Amino acid sequence: MKKFFAKVHLWLSIPFGIIIAIVCLTGAILVFETEIQELCYPSRYFVKEAKGEPLSPAVLMEVARGQLPDSVKINGIRVTSDPRRTYQLILPGKKAACFINPYTGKVTGIDDGNGFFMKMMRLHRWLLDEYKRDGSFAWGKAIVGYSTLVLVLIIISGLAIWYPRNKKVLKNRLKIKTRAGWFRFLYDLHVAGGFYAALLLLVLSLTGLTWSFGWYRDAFYTVFGVGMPSQQTHAAASSSPHKTSGERGPKKPPRTDYTQWGKVLADLQSRYPEYKSIALQDGSATVSTAGYGNTRGSDRYSFDPATGKITESQLYDDLPRSAQIRGWIYSVHAGTWGGMTTRILSCLVSLLGAVFALTGYYFWIKKKLGKLNRPSCKTDRTTGRKKGLG
Repeated sequence: MKKFFAKVHLWLSIPFGIIIAIVCLTGAILVFETEIQELCYPSRYFVKEAKGEPLSPAVLMEVARGQLPDSVKINGIRVTSDPRRTYQLILPGKKAACFINPYTGKVTGIDDGNGFFMKMMRLHRWLLDEYKRDGSFAWGKAIVGYSTLVLVLIIISGLAIWYPRNKKVLKNRLKIKTRAGWFRFLYDLHVAGGFYAALLLLVLSLTGLTWSFGWYRDAFYTVFGVGMPSQQTHAAASSSPHKTSGERGPKKPPRTDYTQWGKVLADLQSRYPEYKSIALQDGSATVSTAGYGNTRGSDRYSFDPATGKITESQLYDDLPRSAQIRGWIYSVHAGTWGGMTTRILSCLVSLLGAVFALTGYYFWIKKKLGKLNRPSCKTDRTTGRKKGLG
């Protein structure tokens, strides 16, 4: 039976290994996207000195307009509770933002959302293929999806091969020898490391598949006893139901009145003393408080732009399970559900996933080359050196 699983493990790994390595490596990089961005562009994310009280959203928006080109549309503002951090003006496009010092109103940087990490995300999910919003077939998405599905089978077959016959073999298969040469180290890393990483790598694969196949997503939700959530349930603040695209129409849209945004912000800050961030857009507000668990869980409010009075609320705790589970899937997949500890584990396991794929190729090529060289050379037992024929 082990021979069968060994063949499954090998012949699935050879054609899909490179794709698996790419998906795992980009996934590992994306885990610490925020930290890497903050390290590379500290002036965007942090203020040099926090003096006095932050300026009101209305003042900040007006000051920012004077520093930005007329072509840049500001959709909202995201306020953080950390006095050392800058605020973010929400711009059209996924993850696009303008960073502003809340104490001086100085724009400290702009991220158009199309930089290195967006390319990593597109490589991770679609192999740089274009995202099809209409749900039509996309080669990149399909290849990543099927490769992830194959990874699940590779992990299962790998565990079947790894399963030891006795305690002595078990002891050896749980060790990673670091002083027996590179080949032995890489072999032990592949075998023992594969066992240690298998469970979490399997979880990352199974959750990742929910973005690849509709049929799998339906089955996944059914397993957890919930129906598919509607498309309008609890999106992130940056994907508000209001339009965020910079489409040009025949008429210029009316200018948003930010006067009452300060009142809304003060109201929500008093309700959530330990909030993480508050995002305000025209007539809507999103409050994020989660540091653990479903880190995408948030409470949403509607308010009257003319008076600043909150007119409607949609609390995360009141949402049905079908609306909450998608955020949980993302939190588990990205490793954010348990804070820094689970993020580090997710990053390491993703890196190991890439290492397992590459070391698998290494062992396979080395074995093939060994078979090719075996008839053409012999080893001199007295010197231990190889000598060619003739």
